[in-house]
Amino acid sequence: MTANAFLQYCLTGISIGGIYALIAIGYTMVYGILRLINFAHGDIFMMAAYFMIFSMVNFALPWYMAIIVVVSATVALGVCIEKLAYKPLRSAPRMSIMISAIGVSYFLQNVATYLFSALPKPYPSIGFLTKTISIGGISTSVVTFITPILTLGFVFILMQLINHTKIGMAMRAVSKDFETSQLMGIKINRVISITFVIGCFLAAIGSILYFTPRPSVYPLAGSLPGLKCFIAAVFGGIGSIPGAVLGGFIIGLSETFIKAAGYSEFSDVFTFILLIVILLIKPTGLFGEKITEKV
Repeated sequence: MTANAFLQYCLTGISIGGIYALIAIGYTMVYGILRLINFAHGDIFMMAAYFMIFSMVNFALPWYMAIIVVVSATVALGVCIEKLAYKPLRSAPRMSIMISAIGVSYFLQNVATYLFSALPKPYPSIGFLTKTISIGGISTSVVTFITPILTLGFVFILMQLINHTKIGMAMRAVSKDFETSQLMGIKINRVISITFVIGCFLAAIGSILYFTPRPSVYPLAGSLPGLKCFIAAVFGGIGSIPGAVLGGFIIGLSETFIKAAGYSEFSDVFTFILLIVILLIKPTGLFGEKITEKV
């Protein structure tokens, strides 16, 4: 493998990893606040792709307006899901809300199949993102180049929000002790809604970056990426934002180099093997904290 080819694969892997990181943050934030694995998150990511198709193809909106519509619709969908499917079960056993999340996932897949059919639909082209640029001896698309930059930028802004704002302080308090935070006067519902807003916003951005270089969208298009992002969150330590980001980049790079070595059929298998290994060796993930149950 030449140096240029190695750098090319590194850039591609970091780009894919950046997308996984953006989506994994949604999993890890919701878990950090609610102790809930939001299995519908990958399907929200898929619905964002259909929102883009409707915006640019059906309504012929320019790409910059379409992005606003996609982000707004995805955030609205995520908040509605939280209000309708999760909030009524907040005091129910944890298993009940997890089953609800699985139900929402299948509901979104079937709604997408009913509304858009199971046939793949072409994803609209956002002109400037598909342009090819050359950096040294490496040729790549604009979307591949800017994805890790956008990811790190959003992560930096998010960490500033969590560490240096009032709502961030409330999020940290709720993630430490839900019941005590409620007794201390923190508006739990507001904190949870903002958590879903942030997670769905990042999922919408991740959807645009993920599907732009890909030819089509179908109702199950969010299932496998969603699982990989969940594994990234678990690998880094579910509940840890830096851990989710690191996990996303590691999976993206590993997947890319396995494909480059000619073992494409094993790239997905490796991700699930990684999940099994990390659960056996360090169940809390790289940066996860051990949680003690109160009795």
